[in-house]
Amino acid sequence: MKRKVTKAIFPVAGLGTRFLPATKSIPKEIMTLVDRPLIQYAIDEARAAGIKEFIFVTSRGKSALEDYFDHAPVIEAELKAKGKKDLLDILYQTDMDSGAIAYVRQQKALGLGHAVWCARRLLGDEPFAVLLPDDVIAAEKPCLQQMVEAYEEVGGNIVAAMEVPPAKASSYGVLDIREDMGSLVSVKGMVEKPKAAEAPSNLAVIGRYILTPQVMENLDSKKTGAGGEIQLTDAIAEEITRSNNVYGYRFRGQRFDCGSKAGFLQATVAFGLARPELHDEFAEFLGEMTQVRKAAE
Repeated sequence: MKRKVTKAIFPVAGLGTRFLPATKSIPKEIMTLVDRPLIQYAIDEARAAGIKEFIFVTSRGKSALEDYFDHAPVIEAELKAKGKKDLLDILYQTDMDSGAIAYVRQQKALGLGHAVWCARRLLGDEPFAVLLPDDVIAAEKPCLQQMVEAYEEVGGNIVAAMEVPPAKASSYGVLDIREDMGSLVSVKGMVEKPKAAEAPSNLAVIGRYILTPQVMENLDSKKTGAGGEIQLTDAIAEEITRSNNVYGYRFRGQRFDCGSKAGFLQATVAFGLARPELHDEFAEFLGEMTQVRKAAE
């Protein structure tokens, strides 16, 4: 019987240097996409997938991230006094029960694999999910929920994957496919950031994972890989030869790389247009901007 996935790791220790100077004073993960911080999208996705325990791997300067999930009694009292129930309901969605969140520190930036390894003592002998908040995914059914359903069928290790242009393969971990079964692919190899000409496919790994406890044991060796860092991809790849239980999952949805400025802006447009109360005014503005640009050309 497969154990349910109820714990998730959120690696949020990065400095967010691509968003300086904003990230000089605020963690990148609480920069707002429309009206919610990036981390809230990841938390909501995890909740929808049945996650009950949330583990944040942080670093110095992330106290604002911890405060975000705490109760805000002053704001709550003000909203109650003014009878603003709708805003209260929105505020309550950001609260987390006592004990639901745990924080561990990554003292040195040694790679994603190392960040995940820092949470090892909080997992026990259980499967776990990893969500990278930089990857925001718009989907009718949340991406991690799709993956949990696939996990219930096949078990093992599952990584979210999407097709990318071959020229961009060097920015990702890329799957070498053994068998293509549609949404799921059986994996015979994983290559971290290969040169475009050497990529085994154009199916790239993005920031959602469901992993077995053995992957965490593989990380214990602290082997360095691409970029001199401890790569999560390498620890997962070890399970291909050991257990032959690694799968890629073609999720249904659109992924936005909110770790880049362009991706963040693209997500802002997409999520803004998806909001009924914003759509008409925002779409009209975008249309006007397009016409002005065409006229200027």
